[in-house]
Amino acid sequence: MPTPKPQRPISASKVDAQRPSVNETLDVEEEIESEVVVNPRKIATTVNEPALVHKVQGQKSILTLLVSHGRIFAGTQGGDVLVWSLDTFERVTTIHAHRSSILSLFASEDGALLFSSGGDAIVNIWNTTTFHRQYSLYSTYDIGDIFCVVYSTSLQTVYFGAQNTSIQWYDLQAAKETLLPNLRNHPTQRDHRFFDSKDRGGTAHPRSFTISELEAEEGQVLEVGRRDILQYAHNGYVYCMLLVKNLAKNKEGVESLISGGGDGTIKLWALNSEGSAGIQHLQTLETGDYSVLSLALDGSFLYTGMLGGDINVWDLDTCQQIRTLKAHSADVLTLAVGHGMIFSGGANGYARAFDERYDCIRRWEAHKPFVLASAIATHNNRGIYVTGGNDNCVAVWEVGSGVKPEPDQTSNEKLVDSLKDLVSFKTISSKKSFCEDCRRGASYLRRLFKSLGAESELLTVDENLNPLVFARFKATVEDAPRILFYGHYDVVEAADGKTRWDSDPFHLTGSDGYLYGRGVSDNKGPIIACLYAVADLVAEGILPCEVLFLIEGEEECGSRGFEAAVQRNKKMFGKIDWILVANSYWLNDDFPCLTYGLRGMLHVTVQVQSERPDLHSGVDGSRLLDEPAKDLMTILSSLTGRKGHVELPNFYHPIPPISTAESQRYDAISRLLIHHNARKGDSAPSTAELMARWREPSLTIHGFKTSGPGSKNSAIIPSIASAALSMRLVPNQSTAEVERALTSYLQGHFSLLNTTNTLSITINRRAEPWLGDPDNAIFQTLERAVIEAWTPLLFEEREKTNPGVRMVSKPLHIREGGSIPAIRFLEKEFDAPAAHLPCGQASDAAHLDNERLRVLNLYKAREIFRKVFREPPRR
Repeated sequence: MPTPKPQRPISASKVDAQRPSVNETLDVEEEIESEVVVNPRKIATTVNEPALVHKVQGQKSILTLLVSHGRIFAGTQGGDVLVWSLDTFERVTTIHAHRSSILSLFASEDGALLFSSGGDAIVNIWNTTTFHRQYSLYSTYDIGDIFCVVYSTSLQTVYFGAQNTSIQWYDLQAAKETLLPNLRNHPTQRDHRFFDSKDRGGTAHPRSFTISELEAEEGQVLEVGRRDILQYAHNGYVYCMLLVKNLAKNKEGVESLISGGGDGTIKLWALNSEGSAGIQHLQTLETGDYSVLSLALDGSFLYTGMLGGDINVWDLDTCQQIRTLKAHSADVLTLAVGHGMIFSGGANGYARAFDERYDCIRRWEAHKPFVLASAIATHNNRGIYVTGGNDNCVAVWEVGSGVKPEPDQTSNEKLVDSLKDLVSFKTISSKKSFCEDCRRGASYLRRLFKSLGAESELLTVDENLNPLVFARFKATVEDAPRILFYGHYDVVEAADGKTRWDSDPFHLTGSDGYLYGRGVSDNKGPIIACLYAVADLVAEGILPCEVLFLIEGEEECGSRGFEAAVQRNKKMFGKIDWILVANSYWLNDDFPCLTYGLRGMLHVTVQVQSERPDLHSGVDGSRLLDEPAKDLMTILSSLTGRKGHVELPNFYHPIPPISTAESQRYDAISRLLIHHNARKGDSAPSTAELMARWREPSLTIHGFKTSGPGSKNSAIIPSIASAALSMRLVPNQSTAEVERALTSYLQGHFSLLNTTNTLSITINRRAEPWLGDPDNAIFQTLERAVIEAWTPLLFEEREKTNPGVRMVSKPLHIREGGSIPAIRFLEKEFDAPAAHLPCGQASDAAHLDNERLRVLNLYKAREIFRKVFREPPRR
C-alpha cells in the first residue's frame, strides 16, 4: 500500500471570489502532466499564477505546514520544526523536535501549544513562547508512523492517527497526576521486528538513546494507555484528521472528529462520548478504492484529496458525495480552503485553486517535483497561501482576501509594494538609453509622495540629465524644526553579459528574509523606509517637524548638475535645521551603526598622446621613439612610494592628528569585531586597518586604455595611452587644492621626460570629504532611536545563541572610505549639520550581483526614522 506523507489543511472563512473559468485550457494541460505531446504554442502551463510574496529555504523536504499567530511552522524530513516570522521572514528558531520525519503539526486554539508527530511514533507538545517541550507522548503499542494529530482545547485531549490503523488519544488534564511510565516501553527502546531481528549467534542493533538520556530530556513523558486506543479505526493507514464543530449529527458547539484512511473511507466520530475522552463512530463515507490523503472543510462541505489526483466533495449535512474534481494527474497530497477558494497541491509539483463553482481559476508550478504541504491564512489583511515541497523550501503566495477592510495606506505590505514598484524602473543614470526609465521612476516617486500627503514636484537639472524629486511634508505644529532627507533613485547597471543574478534584478524578489533587486539597498529601500515613516505620522495627524525630501537621479554618476539645480531652487527649501542621509551599510551583518565621516574623492583620467599614428614595434620601435605608454607609466609610478605613500608635496599636511576620543572608538570597534568574528571563524580588521580605510587618504590606479587593436595585436605601439585613477581624501583636505597639486605634480614630472608627446589631465568627478559630530543633537536623537529599535531584538538573539555574552548597547560610530558628493555640499549650502544612518548590512552587495536588503532592516529603518521625526531635535 502506498504511504505518501499526510498534510493537515487549515480551513478558513468562506468568502466570494470573482474569477474567470479556464477549465477548457486546464483539461489540455493535464495532458502535459501525463507527457502527451501537445503544441506548446497553444498551451500555457501556468494560469493566473498568484504573486510570490517570499520564499524561505530549509535543509530537508517540507512535509507539513502550519500558520499560527503570525508565524510559519514547517515540519521537515530531518525531524526539525522550522519557525519563521510572517512579518520579516526571519528564522525565529529551529526546534529539534523528532528523531525522524515530522508528518503533522497542529496548534491549540490560542496558539500557546504546538503539537508535532512523526515517523518516530512520538507526539511532542511544545510551548510556542519558549519553544520548550512540555510533553512527550507515545503509545503502549508499536504503531509505526503517526501521520496526523489534532487537539481539542475544550476537552484538553490530543487525538492522533497512526500507521497501524489505530486512532489514539490522551487527556492532558490527567498528566499532572501521571507517574513517569516505564521507559523500557519507549519506542526508542523497543526491538524493531526487522532491523533488530538476529540469527543464532548474532547481536542486537545498539540503541541510539539510553533510558538515562531519555529521562534527561525536557518535558513530561506520557504513555497512552490501552483503554485510550481504538484499534482498526480504518482498514488502512490513518492519513489525515480534522477537528470540527457543529456537524448536523451533533449539538451546537459540540466537536467531532473526521478521519481519512488508506482504505478509501472517511469516518465521522463523536468525542467525549458518555463522559469518556474517547471517540464513538458516527458514520462511514465510502470513496472507493483510492486512499484519502488529505482533508479540508468549508462549512458543511468536506473536500478529500485522493490518491490518483481527484478531489471529492461531500455534503456533510446529507453525507452525500456531490462532485468529483479531476484536479491533478498525480496524487493530491494537500488541501486547504479559504478566501473563497479550494487549494490543492499535487505530486506533480503543481498547485491549483478552484472557486465556489469548482472552476479552476489558478494553476501554477509551486515546487519541484512535489507539493507536500500547504496552509491558508490571513496576515495583515492579506490572504496568503503557504506551500512546502521536497525542494526544501516554503513559498508564500498572495491569493487575495474576501475581507474588504479599509486599505491601510502605510502598512509594511504597502511599503514593500511601493519598493517593488520603484525597483521595477531601470533608473540607470550612466546610460542614455535608460533616460526615459529614469524619468518614469522620478515621476512615480513624485506621485507616491503626493499620495501619502506631501507637496511634490520635479526640479529640472541640466539638459539631458535626470530631474530631482522634491517633496515637503508640512508640520502639524508651529515653529517646527525642518529636516531635509537626501537620497538618490538612480542605480548602477545590473547586467553586463556576465551577470550572476539569481532573479530578475528589476523585479523585487523575497527569499530567506531578504529582498533582492537592483537599488533595493542603494538607495531605493532607505528612501521608501523614510517616506513611510513620515507617512505614519501624517496618518496619525502628528508631525512635529517639517520633513523635506531631495532625491536625485545622478548620484551614481557623480551628482552631475546637482549643485547648480539646488542653488537655482534654494528658495523652495527655506531654512534647514538638520540633514539626514541613509546611503551606506553596517560594518558587518550584526551590529547597527551610525556613520559620522566619509572620505572625499577625485576621479581623474590621465592621457598621453603622440602626433604619430599607431606604429609597429618591429618596423618603427627604437630607443629614440617617445612611446605614450612608457611616458604614462613613468609619471604614474612617481605618484606613490613605498606602501602606497602619496608623493604630492604637503599632501598629508592638512590632516589633523587623531583625538583621544576617536582613537578609543577605533580600539573599541576593533576589539568588538575581533571577539565577534573569532567566534564565527572570520578575521577582523585591526585598528590600524580601520584608520587606513576611514581617516587616511589613498590613491588607486583603476585601469589602462590604449589605442589600436590592443591585446589582439601585441606588436602595436599605441599612439594614445590613458589611465583612470582616483584619490580618496579626508577631512581638511580640499579637493580643489589636491586637484591643483596633482595637476602640477604630473605636469612637472612629464616635462622632465623631454618627450614629444602631449599630456592631458581630466577631472571626471569630485566629492568633498565629510566629518560629522557624533555628539550633536541629531546624532544623539538617531542614537536613541537606534537603541530603542534594535537593542531588545539584539539582546534576544544573543541570548539564544550565546547566553551571558555581553552585547553592545549602542550603535557603533563609524567612518567610511567611500564618498557621497552631496553631503558636504548640502551642509555648506544650508548651513545645517548632516547625520548618516546606514540601513543595510555589509553583505548587501550594493553595485554587485544579487543586491539585497534584509526585510527586518527595512522595517527597522522605518521605525528609527519614525522615532526621529516624532521627537526631532531642536537646533
